[in-house]
Amino acid sequence: METLGKLDLIAEKAQRDQKLKFTSLAHLVNEKSLEECYRELKKDKACGIDEVTVAEYGKNLKENLEGLVCRMKAKQYRPKPVRRVYIPKPGREEKRGLGIPSVEDKLVQIVLKKILEAIFEADFQECSHGFRPRRSCHTAIDRLDKVVMTKPINYIVEVDIKRFFDTVQHYWLLRCLEERISDPNFLWLIRKFLKAGIIEAGQWQKSEQGTPQGGVISPLLANIYLHYVLDLWFEKKFKPQVIGYMELIRYCDDFVVCCEKRADAERFLVELESRFTKFGLTVSPAKTRIVECGRSSWRSGSGSSFTFLGFTHYNATSRRGHFIMGHKTSKENLARKLLATKVWLKRVRNLLPLKEWWPTLKAKLIGHYNYFGISGNARCIRKFYGQVILMVFKWINRRSQKRSMSWPQYLLYLERYPLPRPKIYHSFYMLAPSR
Repeated sequence: METLGKLDLIAEKAQRDQKLKFTSLAHLVNEKSLEECYRELKKDKACGIDEVTVAEYGKNLKENLEGLVCRMKAKQYRPKPVRRVYIPKPGREEKRGLGIPSVEDKLVQIVLKKILEAIFEADFQECSHGFRPRRSCHTAIDRLDKVVMTKPINYIVEVDIKRFFDTVQHYWLLRCLEERISDPNFLWLIRKFLKAGIIEAGQWQKSEQGTPQGGVISPLLANIYLHYVLDLWFEKKFKPQVIGYMELIRYCDDFVVCCEKRADAERFLVELESRFTKFGLTVSPAKTRIVECGRSSWRSGSGSSFTFLGFTHYNATSRRGHFIMGHKTSKENLARKLLATKVWLKRVRNLLPLKEWWPTLKAKLIGHYNYFGISGNARCIRKFYGQVILMVFKWINRRSQKRSMSWPQYLLYLERYPLPRPKIYHSFYMLAPSR
């Protein structure tokens, strides 16, 4: 609680004076703050290269933390290289690399993240929605909905940054941090994490650039980097020179720009490429485009759809015949979720009795609705529910050569132990200002 009070004080100072540089922060990474962060760790998370679990580290927590703080004070602390694993990218054949830090390094990163968040939250622009308090992908989609429906938007610039987390330049990232922080010991800790390296297939790789996805601090560092490279540049330099209305909406490294004039959209892409080149970033030409979307294209019937944060967004018509922004689960995400459910059912059906894995299936459905249950997407989440119902019936009857349950028996089971039905968790069709 004491650490929380200090962070509140830092946040207050950062808010009050946006030119203030913080000169003394490293002392906040102490035994008490590290112990508080240990209590927040989930016990079932994957461990790093040292294979020490959260529970094992906690057996001698006091001694471990004392040794950790001593090493940091003596400048002998060396973060362990992250363990690289790969997970499939949504709807793509390529995979995304994740870096898993050790438990000890995770604790230090959590404290650093809280300190950085207290400082930079006051600076972040309204367009930024990723990994921030009281903001989420749903606030980003809500803002997109409000902008397209209430502003003279005719074009959407859909931008993809090529391998963003792997190409963040350490020099420029530290320069961004130095805009608000002048504590050399605190910056030393950040630098150590950036240079820790990666272990992949038993081989150590030097990390000259990038912030490993999966690291606790990586999303916040990405936000800080794009705050200075993209957000401020767009608001202070580019936007004042445009002809029509423009607005940037960003969730970490995923962003779209809503434009009134096509000339502004084309000019944005040209100047963005030049801006990104300076900071070591690259726009993917194959996944970056200008889409005609908005009220004017709805009237003429010429609009196109685009994908943002797992949803396909398009011109739609309300029940009363008015223009609205349509949102639905993208085909890639729907197919990926159904495939993941199928693989899970196939694996679990013979390992556990039906009554034991049924609650997990319920949780999976609720999780799906909680993300994809937004205004206008009822049809897609109902489709997902219907497909899962059929899929479950198929796989519970594949457990042996003998049929486990007939369709009437299955329907009776569903009546007695119902699965959660589709539900809209996030309503956007209210013309109130989004947060």
